[in-house]
Amino acid sequence: MLCFNSLKLYTQGIRKVILFTLLLGFVLRIILLFNNQTTVDYSIGEWAEIFLLGTVNDLCFSIISFILFWAFIVFLSNKKYGKPWNIIIPIVLASAFIILYFFDTPLREFNKPLTRIICYLVLWKLVSYSIRTFFPFLRIRWRQYSYYLVMFFYTAGILLNFIAEYLFWNEFGVRYNFIAVDYLVYTNEVIGNFFESYPLIPILSALIVISAGITYLLIRHLDKRNFKELPSFRENAAATSLYMILCIICFGLLNLNAKAQHHENKYVNELQANGCVKFCEAFISNKLDYRDFYTTIPSETALRILQEQYQSTGKNIQKIMPTQAELHKNIVLISIESMSAEYLHRYGNKKNLTPNLDRLTNESLNFNNLYAAGNRTVRGLEALSLCVPPSPGESIIKQKHNNDLFSVGKLLMQKGYTVQFLYGGDSYFDNMKTFFEGNHYQVIDQQDFQPNETTFKTVWGVCDEDIFNKAIQTFNADAAKGKPFFGHIMTVSNHRPFTYPDGHIDIPSNKKTREGGVKYADYALGKFINDASRQAWFKNTVFVITADHCASSAGSTELPLDEYHIPALIYSPGFIPAQNISTLMSQTDIMPTLFGILGFHYISKFYGQDIFKKTYLPRAFAATYEGLGYWEKSSLIVLSPGKRNLQYQAIKGIYSYSTGKEEKNIDKSLLYRAIANYQTTQDVLR
Repeated sequence: MLCFNSLKLYTQGIRKVILFTLLLGFVLRIILLFNNQTTVDYSIGEWAEIFLLGTVNDLCFSIISFILFWAFIVFLSNKKYGKPWNIIIPIVLASAFIILYFFDTPLREFNKPLTRIICYLVLWKLVSYSIRTFFPFLRIRWRQYSYYLVMFFYTAGILLNFIAEYLFWNEFGVRYNFIAVDYLVYTNEVIGNFFESYPLIPILSALIVISAGITYLLIRHLDKRNFKELPSFRENAAATSLYMILCIICFGLLNLNAKAQHHENKYVNELQANGCVKFCEAFISNKLDYRDFYTTIPSETALRILQEQYQSTGKNIQKIMPTQAELHKNIVLISIESMSAEYLHRYGNKKNLTPNLDRLTNESLNFNNLYAAGNRTVRGLEALSLCVPPSPGESIIKQKHNNDLFSVGKLLMQKGYTVQFLYGGDSYFDNMKTFFEGNHYQVIDQQDFQPNETTFKTVWGVCDEDIFNKAIQTFNADAAKGKPFFGHIMTVSNHRPFTYPDGHIDIPSNKKTREGGVKYADYALGKFINDASRQAWFKNTVFVITADHCASSAGSTELPLDEYHIPALIYSPGFIPAQNISTLMSQTDIMPTLFGILGFHYISKFYGQDIFKKTYLPRAFAATYEGLGYWEKSSLIVLSPGKRNLQYQAIKGIYSYSTGKEEKNIDKSLLYRAIANYQTTQDVLR
């Protein structure tokens, strides 16, 4: 009969950490339930689902997550210091360090800072192993304090995740998703953003102290004697087998729970889930091929539906031939970071946050009923530059082989325009530089700023005033060449940490509030329009002003469309008269509508349409990373992985479409139009 006495001494701390994890998970759910982002009432059954299934999820993940700790215990051995291991182990560790440090590996391409950390860990293992090999009397103490250190890191990690999940929910109203995956990729920007947004030094200091205290409570029963007698190989093998079986059971339970997370109230799904499990799911489903995961129809049927909807031929080929002559006016497209429609007075805001946008909407062709295609900057850029429905998984902007597509930039280049993308940050972020340069744009970002051109910056880039000043300078140079120009400006100031130059608005920068970010972004926009009006090229320029996405997309339904409503207007005094348009439209329709106003003749592959065409069918696209939404009239189709399709019905006004009830009998013609638009996008683009 196997004796597990020594092994039990090692696992006592693990059991306590699991209980600690479950306690924090319970507390976190209570906090998130009463968060400002979570504004929904729950039934008794939903309460039970949130806490009972949530506890099972936390338990399963905590058991699986201890695989590294278990590996640490299993590899505790005295035999590894003898031959041939004292030769093999140093060679393996040294080789791993050399490969990771000196060669370009897939891991380095994915995340350089993470690769650096792993390099240092491998180097530490090499040095520490060498010390223990040559100084045997240190091994027991080394083993003992290494165990304490591992326990400390697990405890600190649990507490850090507790804080991170709260902050993430407070910002986005969901558990970890693709945004969190991106945070792992763009470590420098995200860590910098955290330091600028929160008092991280005090928070981390408190975290270290509290983690040390909890670790002491967990390991105080252990002393040097517990580390002299190690489990035998037979004991380790048997215990490892049992642990692996337990992990398999946990994976099965997590999979069952994931399949059950299809409640009509999306907050119930999110609250019962485990954040780290959601992160892993998002990481794995980073790339979703439509045909593998979503409902499909025959390709011929899909193309026929497109032909009927867009009057196209072949793979959505459309001949755009207005009767009027083309006007090659300069075009300035401004996509403002996170500028939800709800911040404008026109749409009900009473705080006077956007006086300049409010004024411009009264002087422009204003689109009152326009919706963002997604909930990230890359989604907005994708919709504005490619005029296509959002792709499942990652945006096309971040996918491979995304160059030389049919884009706004390519079309305008063919029309003789100078085509530029201006961004206040570093355009390597979100693969923007690669995408725009590969699609006929000249990219101008903060790397192109001279020292005297930057007055204020955050980790995300220069303030909006600075990028607008750079735009004025750039457009003056463009105009001097005698060619029309197109400049797409992406701002950054309305983004956490919401800091900006002092003295311009009545909300101090050090308050770091969303209201301050909105009001400063509006101030900078107003100043830009005023500065541009004094330039020689102003009278021959059309300004398109919109948002990349809303500030939040959280809601109780799969796609809360009221959280996708963004402002959009075309401003050109003396050319385009002021008018309010209430036609339902998508972010993808903005540029084709402008091209219609300018009388452009071209062969199009855009899914976006000129909404003033008699044949225009009002509809909007809106998507999360997995849910693909198609909206006509008062009905919303949502296509989801697993070939799951839902239809919701609006029961409120045009702007607050999110409390609809799931329909059991889906409108087939509406469903097929939704499928046709999403299924064919990748084929048409390429």
